[in-house]
Amino acid sequence: MPLKDLPVDARPREKLLARGAAALSDAELLALLLRTGIQGKGVLQLADELLQVPRTKAGVPGTGFGGIAGLLHASADDLRSVKGLGPAKRAELLAVLELARRAMAQRLQDRAVFSDPTTVMEYIKLHLAARGHEVFAVMFLDVQNRLLAMEELFRGSLTQTSVYPREVVVRALHHQAAAVVLAHNHPSGTVQPSRADEALTQTLKAALGLVDVRVLDHIIVAPGQAFSMAQAGLV
Repeated sequence: MPLKDLPVDARPREKLLARGAAALSDAELLALLLRTGIQGKGVLQLADELLQVPRTKAGVPGTGFGGIAGLLHASADDLRSVKGLGPAKRAELLAVLELARRAMAQRLQDRAVFSDPTTVMEYIKLHLAARGHEVFAVMFLDVQNRLLAMEELFRGSLTQTSVYPREVVVRALHHQAAAVVLAHNHPSGTVQPSRADEALTQTLKAALGLVDVRVLDHIIVAPGQAFSMAQAGLV
């Protein structure tokens, strides 16, 4: 049903203005961003389908991204494959994702990172979880453990030979960092660290220790998941 055919108090925009954003369902909020549906499918139906069972990465069509979190972790290529999401709609969704990243970054710049570990994990998931290839990133922190910068330093299959400790040390000195949080993603979907992950962590910890930079954690992410090696006693 087109939005204009709904009762006034059931239309997402009017409902939001009258009762606040919290009164809207995920599908209604998404419908406000999308604004219009496609031929034969209203915007609320399109929004609902985007939030349904996750799409697959192997070419087998799914019906959606598995909720708001899944949609916000979607890449530009993921969105491009959805019928009905033209350039304008894709741009709006990607803009919302970037706003979420920047809002979290601001929180981490204003307070000690580990006063809010959940935000740290969500921040890293927003950056890395949806990537189809492995990416190694570093969060550089000041003496009060506030975020100075986050940089993606290496891509591909991550091993001790493909992540260069010297480059990590150089970037830490560039930012005058007192500590770092290491992070990478597992496209396979599991966040359990491998032995190679553990060995890499210890190698970087030793290299950074030579310039008095502490490794506070190594976080591994996948869509909807995160693992803290510090919390598991592996750092």
